[in-house]
Amino acid sequence: MRFQNLDLNLLVALDVLLEERNVSRAAARLHLSQSAMSGALGRLREFFGDELLVQVGRQMVPTPRAESLAQKIRDILLRIQSAVEAMPSFDPASARRTFRIVTSDYVTEVLLADVLRQLKHVAPGISLELIPPGVATGESLQRGEIDFVITPDTYLLDLHPKEVLFEETYCCVVWTGNTRVGDALSLEQYLESGHIGVSLAKQSPSAEQGFLERFGHERRIEVTVPSFCTVPHLLVGTDLIATMHSRLARLYARFLPLRLLTSPIDFPPLVEMVQWSRYFESDPGLTWMRGLFQTCVAEQESRQGP
Repeated sequence: MRFQNLDLNLLVALDVLLEERNVSRAAARLHLSQSAMSGALGRLREFFGDELLVQVGRQMVPTPRAESLAQKIRDILLRIQSAVEAMPSFDPASARRTFRIVTSDYVTEVLLADVLRQLKHVAPGISLELIPPGVATGESLQRGEIDFVITPDTYLLDLHPKEVLFEETYCCVVWTGNTRVGDALSLEQYLESGHIGVSLAKQSPSAEQGFLERFGHERRIEVTVPSFCTVPHLLVGTDLIATMHSRLARLYARFLPLRLLTSPIDFPPLVEMVQWSRYFESDPGLTWMRGLFQTCVAEQESRQGP
């Protein structure tokens, strides 16, 4: 199809070329020969009157004109995709679909495990692909490559819709055999004790660590791990302390010898959010899934009580 003398298929080629910045890789993604992709790039250069991608050393670099086109073309393609794929309704009982969700192992444990159990009964044809957070999460959402991001508001983009899932508090956790800590934990004990900290790959420090740093508190981190769910196992048999999300701490205290203590530092509540692409705002499947998230949260809070 042509629009104002432009073959619209070339927009797809340009989108992939600008992402890959390599003719061979772009050709492979679109299942074209390298010569066909080179031809497409030539026609694009002719239409826009610009080189678009220029060879610099061993890589291709977009020109300023190409940089200005990149997001506009991606927007156009995503709007077309959402229009073509949009379904008037969503029947969970018969749906066959995979939802791609970027989130931490903490949210997987305290929320998505319940979501999966619900799906088994009400939507057996739906599957989840869970992806750890990374520096490219915002770009993946912008490109429509993931369905949801579940994370604190700090890490979300302003461009896309979002809503609150739940608020979380913090508590301190120790092994039941830790005799250095009694029934209460003072600030002095907290800061002097050895801690287990969490550092998610390629992200900012965990929320509680960021809070401590802002207010000038420095704790002694003896072990740093890349996941929240590793922490409770490492506490067993040690005198270490961990500052954990309360939901996760209560969950692990059911089957590990752990004690939960009130934190001597009044950490602000963590607000866990869910975000989705603005291009798929009217997708009934995404709407239904967000409703399931909220239902599972409500049921958990009802069981926990006031």
